[in-house]
Amino acid sequence: MTWHRAGFRWYWRFLSRHRPGRPKITSALQKLIRSMATANPTWGAPRIHGELLKLGFEISECTVSRYLGRMNRPKDSGKRWLTFLKNHREVIAAMDFFTVPTSTLRVIYCFFVISYRRRRISHFNATEHPTSQWIVQQLREAISDDSAPKSLLLDYDGKFSGDVARMLECLGSNLIRTAYRSPWQNGLAERWVGSCRRELLDHVIVLGESHLRRLVREYLHYYHEDRVHDALNKDAPTGRVLERRQTDASRVVAVPRVGGLHHRYQWQTAA
Repeated sequence: MTWHRAGFRWYWRFLSRHRPGRPKITSALQKLIRSMATANPTWGAPRIHGELLKLGFEISECTVSRYLGRMNRPKDSGKRWLTFLKNHREVIAAMDFFTVPTSTLRVIYCFFVISYRRRRISHFNATEHPTSQWIVQQLREAISDDSAPKSLLLDYDGKFSGDVARMLECLGSNLIRTAYRSPWQNGLAERWVGSCRRELLDHVIVLGESHLRRLVREYLHYYHEDRVHDALNKDAPTGRVLERRQTDASRVVAVPRVGGLHHRYQWQTAA
């Protein structure tokens, strides 16, 4: 009945009018959230929330989402996958290729190895001619006899057969092949490729191999030491120190990273 629903709403509105609601954040913090979102267009609420935590602000991710006008809620399947990773990520790594076009429309193949433990890129290189011998040399540089992952995810790319597969098996790695046309089975590697494209490669024109290596290595420096990750509890792969505000005169400053595409935020005391 309409009158009953209206009475119900009025009753609870009357009861809650004198109760304190969610505490409001300061206008300075609201302004900081907006400035972070403006300076970093590809960041969402989790990334901005992680930066705020590193600056010592006590604020929930939901509050950040509310001020950004968006909300990302984890699904049950994601929780199950995170539980699996927590139990097995110490011994899992993945490797893959992705391609990058140059200014002259040539194609460069980017090879990388990523560790599931802390989402670290343990090796990266690029070439226009990814032969089996070249891949074997990259694996020699990336994996030693005592650091070979117990399980290594890779696809059915022909470049990963022959000498490459035999070398990895001799190192003691169990090769886990993903199904054809199923990139989600190597989701961590694919997610890193997506991050690298969205946060770097979509904003630059690559001139050649050396230029690409320099760009990606600069991005990896930011990715490992500055960038916060949801799966690492809003921490960086190498670990990032929590900063506290020292004095009332301290202010938040933005330190450019990757040519200004991204920023690291930290406290600075006025001189």
